[in-house]
Amino acid sequence: MRGREDDGIRARGEEEVLARIRPKEDERNHTWVVATGILSAIEKDGRAKGMVVGSVARDTWLSGDRDLDIFLLFPAQISREALEETGLDLARKIARRFTGSFHEKYAEHPYVNATIDGLDVDLVPCYEVASAAAIQSAVDRTPFHTRYISDKIGPLRDDVLLAKQFAKACGVYGSDQMTEGFSGYLCELLVLHYIGFSPLVEAAAGWKPGTCIDLEGHACKAFEEPLRVIDPVDPARNVAAALSCTRMFEFVEYCRGYLEEPTTGFFFPPEQAGVDRRGFARALARRGTNLFAISFATPPLIPDIVVPQLRRSLASIRGLLTRNGFAVLQDDCAMGEDRCILVLELLMDRLAPVTRHMGPPLWDRANAEKFAEKYMKNILSGPFIRDGRYMVDLERKFPDAKALLHSPEILAVGLGKHVKQSMEKGWKVHEGEECWDEEFGVFLSHFIEPASPLARRERRSS
Repeated sequence: MRGREDDGIRARGEEEVLARIRPKEDERNHTWVVATGILSAIEKDGRAKGMVVGSVARDTWLSGDRDLDIFLLFPAQISREALEETGLDLARKIARRFTGSFHEKYAEHPYVNATIDGLDVDLVPCYEVASAAAIQSAVDRTPFHTRYISDKIGPLRDDVLLAKQFAKACGVYGSDQMTEGFSGYLCELLVLHYIGFSPLVEAAAGWKPGTCIDLEGHACKAFEEPLRVIDPVDPARNVAAALSCTRMFEFVEYCRGYLEEPTTGFFFPPEQAGVDRRGFARALARRGTNLFAISFATPPLIPDIVVPQLRRSLASIRGLLTRNGFAVLQDDCAMGEDRCILVLELLMDRLAPVTRHMGPPLWDRANAEKFAEKYMKNILSGPFIRDGRYMVDLERKFPDAKALLHSPEILAVGLGKHVKQSMEKGWKVHEGEECWDEEFGVFLSHFIEPASPLARRERRSS
């Protein structure tokens, strides 16, 4: 009986949610007027076919979204060089026709991003191929995604809207490198597979690593990601490849919470103000740890290229600290418009000026003698023997973590290519409260006071 009552509560609440998130008639009309104008301009030029793709084309976009994706489809026979050159030329021409505000971006190949009548428009060249198996660039799949979802989603469009809003409220919507969450296409496929939003929530509450979803019965490949959703138009691809284990199980927890308390608040959580500089300083004082932030100029590339390099660089710097005796409690990175930051929380920032170095056992005679000869004149201790091995006490090169992070040693570790190029021009090291930065306020708030989605809900309501 309680289950049916909960179903009724959810249904009533979800109708309230839908009334807020369905695009209004004027939004639809405005978006399609802009889209139709752009498509007409592409057709008039004659070099490519125009196609609206993404959630606007599939009518699965949320009220307030201002994104419009239009692809420029070129014949599959032209070279990659011609696609890039002609595609960018056409995209520029179309953008100039409608606005003076546009700029070029670079992913696998260049495209144009423009602001047209209040919409954020991407003009993306791609190949018009016969099937997804014949793609020549990653974006060539997108038209097939649009056709697949458009053909099947009809009665489930509202469920997709609920799924997207729910994921947004949970903080896991977006497959970009920084978010590592659920793409719009992934939400659509999940709704299709489970036949609705409510069945998706109930199923997701029980997900385990290795869960596999295969709508077209292609058979699950040996993917390693925690959630495997086989792309219906390209069976060799996992649509959920960008979804991290952390984001997956934040969603799982959020689904469990919603099933226990089916309220509209799960779709529209109150704004979280985050901490200000004073709150940040108080949180640091409570933790009693040592916080460092490294900042440098953002490389002039898209996040999908920069963010993986930030993560690689962060791991290398963490390794540098660890090798020098500094225990790192947690770390993270963020990319801003002009600056990037790498943040590391250490259990201690200063170490004793002496460190003990273990040598070979004396029964390894050749190496033991080399070790003894090398350190015979060491100022702190000559080699001594413990449990059959040579030992020596050495002066620690960097007893201070801040000095290490300031040193050229940081450039000698495995930094991402473009991160290293940026840092070679200079970087800053901030310590403690000085790590606070308004631009990264939300990121720093979440870093210094980590909480799961349900824990965040509890904090907001308390």
